[in-house]
Amino acid sequence: MSLLKTLQLTALPEKYQSLAQEEMENRVWDIKKEMGAQLFLPCHHYQREEVYQFADAAGDSLQLAQISAKNRHAKYIVFCGVHFMAETADILTSAEQTVILPDMRAGCSMADMADIHQTERAWDMLQSLFGDTMLPLTYVNSTAAIKAFVGRNGGATVTSSNAKKMVKWAFTQKKRVFFLPDQHLGRNTAFDLGVELADMAVWDPIRNELIYEGALENVKVILWKGHCSVHAHFTIKNIEFVRAKYPDMQIIVHPECAHEVVALSDFSGSTKYIIDTIENAPAGSAWAIGTEMNLVQRLIKNHPDKKIISLNPVMCPCLTMNRIDLPHLLWSLENIIEGKETNVIKVEENTARDAVLALERMLKL
Repeated sequence: MSLLKTLQLTALPEKYQSLAQEEMENRVWDIKKEMGAQLFLPCHHYQREEVYQFADAAGDSLQLAQISAKNRHAKYIVFCGVHFMAETADILTSAEQTVILPDMRAGCSMADMADIHQTERAWDMLQSLFGDTMLPLTYVNSTAAIKAFVGRNGGATVTSSNAKKMVKWAFTQKKRVFFLPDQHLGRNTAFDLGVELADMAVWDPIRNELIYEGALENVKVILWKGHCSVHAHFTIKNIEFVRAKYPDMQIIVHPECAHEVVALSDFSGSTKYIIDTIENAPAGSAWAIGTEMNLVQRLIKNHPDKKIISLNPVMCPCLTMNRIDLPHLLWSLENIIEGKETNVIKVEENTARDAVLALERMLKL
């Protein structure tokens, strides 16, 4: 079935587009009360407030999938995030549990930058260059198919929190690391571990070529040419502006930002690291944050004792994450009540099995 046909089959009914927000909110609360422990609503930190208010748990993508897996009472996991997150939740939860994504259009541009056909073709071409000297690692912000590829080839998943530990481990297994799909997290992590920028190459999946100027034998890290469409919008000019206008303000960014942005910032780390840093910062401190706008706005609201701004003042929220809105959430919940299961996320068994290998190698470390 084509993507177009899928979207047509799962399109939001027109009646939900005319409901008042208060009416929708009340109905969601009623359904949550009616279903009780049978329903579990995990929400990613980047979700819009109209959805985030209903979260049974909030966190990063892998954290939410793990929490969902531990919740054996819930028959339905309505995942308020994006497609790859719901896939991971389906992989880790039991066969008796159903994972639902309120809007199938909620994807991830970064994850979509590496499909399995491109990856397998790249692997064959890179092996012809480097032989059996590479270990693949994939950011958890990737499709189940990419996680499965990595699992089949001895590699592991990584998160922005444990990327350094996982890359360090990878170098104990092989001479080289093949890092998907976010080149910036891979580059920043490898650099922090002492790998020179000159020893990193970039694989361009569109042109099917390795971008590198030195001798091939010196390559230690091959970075997939992918990026986060949100974090790519934080620039050196943003930092220069903050330094000039707010000289006492500290800058903290996500490691999905470009290397030059991370290098000029005061701190960089995962979403959890950013949240914890702001929560533990002293009253009166000032921060410019380089991450998704919904989260930045929530931090501003929750910490009125601190001056907080977005590093890029014209940033928009993550567009695909924001596909999960109140009408889609209510629609998916009412379908469950009516005995329907719309937008079910189900990962094929063989893919799930191999993806688990990649996840388990990470979790064991």
